[in-house]
Amino acid sequence: MAAKISASITELIGNTPLLRLSRYAQQQEIQADLIAKLELFNPNHSVKDRIALSMIEAAERNGTIKPGDRLVETTSGNTGIGLAAIAAAKGYKFRVYINDFVSIERSQIIQAYGAEVVPFSTIDGFKAFYDASNGDFVAATKWLAEQVTAAEPEVHFLLQLDNPANPAVHERTTGPEIWRDSGGELDIFIAAVGTGGTLSGTGRYLKQQHPGLQVIAVEPGIGSQPSELRPEPLEITGVHAFSNQTPERIPANLDHRVYDEVIAVETWQAYAAARQLALSEGVLVGDSSGAVLWAAQQVAARPENHGKRIVVLLADGGSSYLTTQLFAHQVPAESLKLASAVQTSRKIA
Repeated sequence: MAAKISASITELIGNTPLLRLSRYAQQQEIQADLIAKLELFNPNHSVKDRIALSMIEAAERNGTIKPGDRLVETTSGNTGIGLAAIAAAKGYKFRVYINDFVSIERSQIIQAYGAEVVPFSTIDGFKAFYDASNGDFVAATKWLAEQVTAAEPEVHFLLQLDNPANPAVHERTTGPEIWRDSGGELDIFIAAVGTGGTLSGTGRYLKQQHPGLQVIAVEPGIGSQPSELRPEPLEITGVHAFSNQTPERIPANLDHRVYDEVIAVETWQAYAAARQLALSEGVLVGDSSGAVLWAAQQVAARPENHGKRIVVLLADGGSSYLTTQLFAHQVPAESLKLASAVQTSRKIA
């Protein structure tokens, strides 16, 4: 009998399973074949393990980093966790700049891997720049990278928003896995937009195999985005709105040619779907996965999609959200008042 023993945690990333959500679909009266790609089966329970490894290995191939160097990134949490784990496994130091509203669990996990966690609120000038740019987190990330590398030229900023190793790993692994495990039988693919890498890389590969495939992007609804009236709304973690932004506010990794439609989902809708999945399938996921599930329900309800196979990418597990409002007893009353009479879908010409 041949032994099957991995030499590194990096060898355990990818090849996550597909799961038919039969009970969820039945309870939600979904008349489509709803299949989930469960990225929570990665070692650190999220799809970001893939890009963490890909970006580090790309930098190693390029000769820009070596063990002992300090890697740096900004993140809403999952990328930071993946990078912290892989940095530890490969002998790198790691520092993460992180949103102050990231869950306690995420910060604790990153620190458990020996990484340094720096909240945005402690960075001189960051909030002023972010506010002056009208909340442009793409520009704010680039500004921070320039400030850090100017002060510490020896560090290596990975820049997941613009790093081509991000979508490349999904085109190389995530897309082929879905195609293989579905037997090449799927009609619609749905994923949330964060950095744009997952949607773009996976969708690009799947469309190469099946040009008629419909790819749908999920972004936050109007009530779940920061605004002058609501500067700090209850947001969907790591999901960003790009459909009505100017080109300079869009990450280089988001390829708008890949997706055919954008569906906007409010935070309370994402919460409801994630909670229902836990109760119906015994699968605990984060709020971005809930947003994708909610979008899938809207797509499946269209008569032309009855009986079609819809594959949704559920980006992470829910164990990092237990101290957040996602798994609180109920959605806050304020969130339930969010306007629902808004345009929630936009097809791409």
